[in-house]
Amino acid sequence: MQAVIVASLDDDKAEEIVVLDLAGRASFADRMVIATGLADRQIAAMATHLIDKLAEIGVKRVQTEGASGSDWVLVDAGDIVVHLFKADARALYALEKMWGADLDEPV
Repeated sequence: MQAVIVASLDDDKAEEIVVLDLAGRASFADRMVIATGLADRQIAAMATHLIDKLAEIGVKRVQTEGASGSDWVLVDAGDIVVHLFKADARALYALEKMWGADLDEPV
């Protein structure tokens, strides 16, 4: 599923696609994909295309938030959560910082 998500975003000219491994760190998903779009319309189109691509591989229960024109759209595909941002919103929320492995404390 991750390969389909990344390929779909790449096809739609998403920028700065990042995949974060959340396994064992979060209960809501195993992976988080973060990408940037240039405009509301592009982000909405990326979300729509992504949902279509996921349906093609049998992922039917996909939830979205913010798809009606905002700086941030969330696509919840179960094991993988996708965040599509405009650049300013991505910098503001800084999810890579929040969930990045560099913040893990040594065991």
